This record gives sequence, C-alpha cells and structure tokens, in this order.
Amino acid sequence: MLRLENISVQVGSKKLLDNVSASFLPGKMNLIIGPNGSGKSTLVKAASKQIAVCEGSIRYSEKQLMEYSYRELAKIRAVLSQHTEVAFPLKAWEVVMMGRYPHFTNHPARIDEQIVVQAMDYFEVMSMADRDYATLSGGEKQRVNFARVLAQIWNAVPGQLRYLLLDEPLTFLDVNFQYQFMRKLIELEQKDDLVVVGVVHDLNLAARFADYILLLNEGKVLAQGQPSEVLVEEKIEQAFKIKPVMLTHGSLNYISF
Repeated sequence: MLRLENISVQVGSKKLLDNVSASFLPGKMNLIIGPNGSGKSTLVKAASKQIAVCEGSIRYSEKQLMEYSYRELAKIRAVLSQHTEVAFPLKAWEVVMMGRYPHFTNHPARIDEQIVVQAMDYFEVMSMADRDYATLSGGEKQRVNFARVLAQIWNAVPGQLRYLLLDEPLTFLDVNFQYQFMRKLIELEQKDDLVVVGVVHDLNLAARFADYILLLNEGKVLAQGQPSEVLVEEKIEQAFKIKPVMLTHGSLNYISF
C-alpha cells in the first residue's frame, strides 16, 4: 500500500498540508477530492517524491519513500501531473516512449517498443503515433500521456507493488473519454499489485467509481472512507461552501448544487 503518516508540507509560514494521514490500497480506486487550494496536488507531489515533507513519513509498502533513489522509484511509480510540457518536436509515440526511459540506458530494447505499442493500443491512440505531439488537441495530448505513464509501469515487478498517481487526469477530456478513462482505470486496478491514486473534481465521478475517497480542506483531512461515508451533505457543504442536493437513482447516488 501507499501510506501517508502525519505528513505536513510547509512553504514559508503557510502549511499546504497539515498532519495528513491516509492509506491507499492496491486493487482499489483511491480518489482525492476537495476545493481549490485544499492540498490535493501538493499531496500527489509529496507522495511521488517531487517535493519534501517537513513532518511525517511516506511509505511504499514497508519501505520509506526517501530510501528510494529517483531511478529506482521511477521503475515502480508513474505520475501524471496537471501540466505536461514537451519542449521539443516529438511524435506521439516518442512521448509515450519517454515513459520507458527509466528502464533502459542508451536505446530502447524490443520489449520497450512492444510496451509502447501495447499502451497506445490500450488507450486507443495508436492512430496518432506518427503525429507531431504539438499539433494534438488538449484531449488527445492527455490520452497520449495516459499511455506514457502506463508504459512506465506496464510490467509487474516481482515482490513490488506498482503505483500510478494521477493529478486531475480528466482535464481536457470530454464526457465520453472521462468515463472511458475511468472504466480503464477500473480494469487496471483489478490487478492486486497496482495502487491507483487520482485527484478528481467531479464529485459524481467520485461517487460512481471510487472505492475510497480522501476529502481535503485547507490542507487537512476533512473525511476519508467509502463514498457513502464521505460524500454526505454536511461534509460537502463544509468543504465547498455550497449546500448540495443529494439524489438517488437506482443503486447510484448523485450530487447536484
């Protein structure tokens, strides 16, 4: 599992995260929600070793995050950040190949090339393989980046869990691809060696797909647990400063404002 134990992140006099504890299990859809500025992206950056915590600890299974070198970590942990910039003219398949960089030194092996094809097929972007990445739409770029991060941790690692951390992965996607991507994540997280953690803004997507939700507010944990325990009227109103209307249709719960 990915375990955060009383972590805090501070910049100057401001605490971006304040004594946050959570456990993200493999085989589950773990989603993080909260208003803007609540610490969601900061948590992903801390959990992926992009920024340091000033208090607490982060463990990948039983090993402290700080015990991993960046190269070791890159072989088992992939991160999709909010903003992915490519400074050079690259084809889409070359962007996906970037996910394989931790696994080879000078030139990709045949296995790396095969994984790139498989990852692009999985996210249905193989038709874009030879297109200039810069000419793709925002949604197309996002789908290519899904393939890139998945290619990074495509193969199981004996005796290790794999970790997929996603910071607002649904940005730029239309409704069809949002639901398609979430269903593909559900397929992926059925593997018992994969820990999936994602930040989302849409509370109804969280209600529909999450097994576990962490609700942050002002850098602190406001609630965590199953959707039925977290997505309740008083917690949503406290975090988002707006009173929700809770709706039920069949076995699904919906939130309106």
